[in-house]
Amino acid sequence: MDQARADGRNMGRARKMRESAVAKPKAAKGSIDITFLVLVLLLVTFGLIMLFSASYANAYYHNDDSFFYVKKQLVWVALGIVGLIAAALFDYRWFNKLAIPIFVFTLLLLVIVLFMPASNGARRWIWLPGGGSVQPSEIAKFAVVVVFAKLIMANQDRMKTFKYGIVPFVTILAMVAGLMILEPHLSGTILILSIGAIMMFIGGTDLKWFAVAIIGGVVVLGIVVMIPGVIEYAASRVEHWLNPFLDPRGKGYQTIQSLYAIASGGLMGLGLGNSRQKYLYIPEPQNDFIFAIVCEELGFVGAAIIIILFALLVWRGFVIAMKARDKFGSMLAVGLTVQVGLQALLNIAVVTNTIPNTGISLPFFSYGGTSLTMLLAQMGVVLSVSRRAALEKE
Repeated sequence: MDQARADGRNMGRARKMRESAVAKPKAAKGSIDITFLVLVLLLVTFGLIMLFSASYANAYYHNDDSFFYVKKQLVWVALGIVGLIAAALFDYRWFNKLAIPIFVFTLLLLVIVLFMPASNGARRWIWLPGGGSVQPSEIAKFAVVVVFAKLIMANQDRMKTFKYGIVPFVTILAMVAGLMILEPHLSGTILILSIGAIMMFIGGTDLKWFAVAIIGGVVVLGIVVMIPGVIEYAASRVEHWLNPFLDPRGKGYQTIQSLYAIASGGLMGLGLGNSRQKYLYIPEPQNDFIFAIVCEELGFVGAAIIIILFALLVWRGFVIAMKARDKFGSMLAVGLTVQVGLQALLNIAVVTNTIPNTGISLPFFSYGGTSLTMLLAQMGVVLSVSRRAALEKE
């Protein structure tokens, strides 16, 4: 009898252990990369705080409402978070099947935008009833990453050939870049071309083709500068970049005010909310030059912390890419992560006058609905890649 009870207890323990072993992977099923998510949320939070601080003077002057920009941005953040959650729960492998429809739809939007009313000399927005707008170039970044990931996965053993490693990618970039130049949207074109080139490099395109592209680019540039007036325009741009004080009230004005803001911040900054340059000195400080206000109010230390957060996000994105269970997921994570890192790098370089002003926004910080919503949804796609990798590992 005692032996029977002992056997019964042992069987009970064994059953509980089996149930525990089965329950554990169910509890962890579909776990996302928490580090990546926390970094995204930290950048969004910092972005909202700095957007309000940078924009309230300009918002009150132009709209009689200090909260004008931050209220709109909060709506876009909410929509973006919904998009992030939905994308994280969505199986990213479906994008492999949807890549071509997404790309065709994006081309259609890039054509439609050319017939929209111009704003500040450019046609970059599709204006919607009720005052809203959509910026197709932000959708184009995602479309290019998705279709490149699909092509790299399909041709991973043939990426070093010209037919499969160059022709389809260059064709896609030519179509997108050509339409964006017509807007014109030079900064967006540069960003998309750079993302595409990096994905091709990581995807396995032979280095000799990059050398050929560089030589070809130099030849084309040489031909372009021979056009009457072009060389004078290019020389003027370079001259005002190297010395913005040549035209302090014109071409160099925004750069000079940005540099004043950065210099005023020093090591620790003037304190949150205490910027002076945001009081109508820097035009639209809530947009491309918001990092100058960050430097002025939070100083070198605050700016360095934000740069570190971006660097950590890129690092974690590449970790997710390396852990991905298929080439498509890996390249998807690479492309979307590179977009954030490269865009942040270019924006900071412009604000500090390291490169000429190209009008590029700072991810998670600059004001803009389409950009922020798409960016958060894309971070959700990266989380989806991490979730699938964790699930298959279990």
